[in-house]
Order: sequence, then structure tokens, then C-alpha cells
Amino acid sequence: MFEIIVIIAIVLVVAVAIILILAATKPESFSVQRVITVQAPPERIFPLINDFHQWGSWSPYENKDPAMKRSYSGAASGTGAVYAWEGNKNVGSGRMEILDASAPSKIVIKLDFFTPFEGHNTAEFTMLPQGDATNVTWLMHGPLPFMGKIMHVFINMDRMVGKDFEIGLANLKRLAKR
Repeated sequence: MFEIIVIIAIVLVVAVAIILILAATKPESFSVQRVITVQAPPERIFPLINDFHQWGSWSPYENKDPAMKRSYSGAASGTGAVYAWEGNKNVGSGRMEILDASAPSKIVIKLDFFTPFEGHNTAEFTMLPQGDATNVTWLMHGPLPFMGKIMHVFINMDRMVGKDFEIGLANLKRLAKR
């Protein structure tokens, strides 16, 4: 019986060591990016992102918790606009603040997650005209502390968050074409 316990303990120690080694090989930062082409000028897309009150019509995160509590403060839109939320385990809690709004081409947002895991990232939306269409890019990037690296051993952040970005960009495309 003692031999079985020793073998199990050794296997557990080796498994933990492998996880820690894999985590140590992860990069110091992460980024997730998706792009879509929208048949609309940037001037039609920009206000949908620049005003947090509009996010309910396109953001994939708005429907993950129907009872989510939202608050708005700061500027009505653009630089200084703030949006905070508190929700279930699917959305957690956090805060966004627009740091830069360069109409109609770029919006930079400070994105802070408080629960279920703390994270401090940057989201950027760029709108580049391409003839009568616009290439819209949604990028999120930030540091990857060691606990985040351990999580990245088990989850693919690009695939997980990227799906949400694709849904959000498709929603923006549908709204901007109206």
C-alpha cells in the first residue's frame, strides 16, 4: 500500500513540475486579434464602438448574463467614457475606459477585469477604409503573469476569446450596413 502512495505522489510531483515548466515557456504577454471587412464607411462604425451605451447592440458579452449590472460614468462617449459591469461567472466584473478616440479610425480602451481573474489589458479598435468598405480590427493585448501562464497551458486564449471577437465584429458589420 505504501508503495502505491509513493508512486502516486511521484506521478503528481512530475505532473506539477511539467505544468510549471510548460508555463515558464509561455510568453510574457498575449494578444488576440480579429479583422472583418464591413461595407460601410468608418464614420458609421466608429460611433458604435466609441459610445459604451451602444455596446449592448453588438458586443457578444452583453448577452452572456441578462441580469448583469452596468454603470456608465465619465464622458458620454469618447476619451474618458467609463463602463463598469458586474455579472455572473460568464462575465465576471470589470471596468473599461476609453483612453483615446481618434475619429473615425482608432479607439483605445483600458480594460480591467476584477473577477473571476484579475487582468489589466488594452483593447484597440482600428477602422481602415478600403475603397467603399472598412477593415475593422479588434485587438486585445496585455501582460501574462505567471498564474496566467499556467492557465494558458490548459486553455487557448486566442481560440476562446477570438470566437467572441468574431461574433462581435459580425454584429458590428450587420449594424453598420443598415
